[in-house]
Amino acid sequence: MKLWQKGTDVLKDIEQFTVGRDLIFDLELAPFDVLGSLAHIRMLAKVGLLDPKEEVQLRSALQHIYSTTIDGGFVIEAGMEDVHSQIEFMLTQRLGDMGKKIHSGRSRNDQVLVDLRLYFRHHLTALGEEIQALFNQLQHLSDRYKDVLLPGYTHMQVAMPSSFGLWFGAYAENLTDDMQQILCTYNIINQNPLGSAAGYGSSFPLDRVQTTQLLGFADLSYNVVHAQMGRGRTELFLSFALAGLGQTLNKLATDIVLYLNQNFGFIRFPDELTTGSSIMPHKKNPDVFELIRAKTNQLLALPAQITTLTTNLPSGYHRDFQLLKEYLFPALQEAHDVLSIACFALQHIHINPDILEDDKYQYLFSVEAVNREVLQGIPFRDAYRKIGQQIEAGAFNPDKEVNHSHQGSIGNLCNPEIKQKMERILHQFDFEKVREAERKLLE
Repeated sequence: MKLWQKGTDVLKDIEQFTVGRDLIFDLELAPFDVLGSLAHIRMLAKVGLLDPKEEVQLRSALQHIYSTTIDGGFVIEAGMEDVHSQIEFMLTQRLGDMGKKIHSGRSRNDQVLVDLRLYFRHHLTALGEEIQALFNQLQHLSDRYKDVLLPGYTHMQVAMPSSFGLWFGAYAENLTDDMQQILCTYNIINQNPLGSAAGYGSSFPLDRVQTTQLLGFADLSYNVVHAQMGRGRTELFLSFALAGLGQTLNKLATDIVLYLNQNFGFIRFPDELTTGSSIMPHKKNPDVFELIRAKTNQLLALPAQITTLTTNLPSGYHRDFQLLKEYLFPALQEAHDVLSIACFALQHIHINPDILEDDKYQYLFSVEAVNREVLQGIPFRDAYRKIGQQIEAGAFNPDKEVNHSHQGSIGNLCNPEIKQKMERILHQFDFEKVREAERKLLE
């Protein structure tokens, strides 16, 4: 069944090529397509395009279909072009011609726009919760190991003292930036395109404000051409948010792989979190974090993939957009997976408390020595030269005490302030409003 078909059959090879893998991804859109239809029929009844009794029957049928999309019973049958066709077919099977009325005042273009925005909003909500869980874990580790020092590096050379409190805390605060970008993307996505039809509106007296409220959107995408042009732009903004999160997790995974190396020996994990070698019995490989690194590299490539696919397209709908699902849907799942496994693995990390006892780290304290000289009244450049000459002469014997007290330093991590920063960002989401709107649609 094809909603656009007028009596001429399409060649099977053409049909297979144009549909591609879309039916696989459309299964993920099914519950959101039903939610969009529930809001749409309620609006159609209000403006007189549906009889109130018809709306009640359609609502009941759609709610039943929604339950099948949640419990795994929903399928897109052979011969159906997409999820929209399947749902309309199921309605007409159950209610006859009444089922065909749900398409009044909308196009598959704004239908899929709504589906995607609801789908992306749902996943951004879940990502927000998962980021918060990882944030809490990192803050916990930062507080727990705030007094354990480790080397800080620049140019991959031993530089200055750092601490596990700083290291864990840095990634926690990185996640506040990622959450801010998630919030910005969420706000762009959380606008209602329904009623834009094929991108040029409808001659029906649609009430787009009502569907905005029913679906829990924060605002309306007013200009219908702007709403249609959201296809591709929405995915691009989302790709940047996922890439930003990917960059944080990529660097964390890279640090962990490095710190697990025997030549560093800063951390370790239980054997059950590592893998072995088929010929080297001593090996304990950090495969989890190597795969996090690889998967987040894919997230980092996402904006380039989306940009390449949508570059040089004029306004209006183009079938090119269909392929965006093939990039975004798996990427969202990868983001969920890496957040979940990273949070789980970090619960089992073991820290080496005596790293800096090794003599190779004695030069780590050269800046501390210079600063002590300055605090005694010696000009910085003279103090720098003095300590440098001691190092050159092999006479540098540092005091390994570190006294950092300014905000965000080893002795003043500001973890409560960073937590407040995260809470301020989270407070700006409207998760409860969205849940309440969806609950009312399904009553």
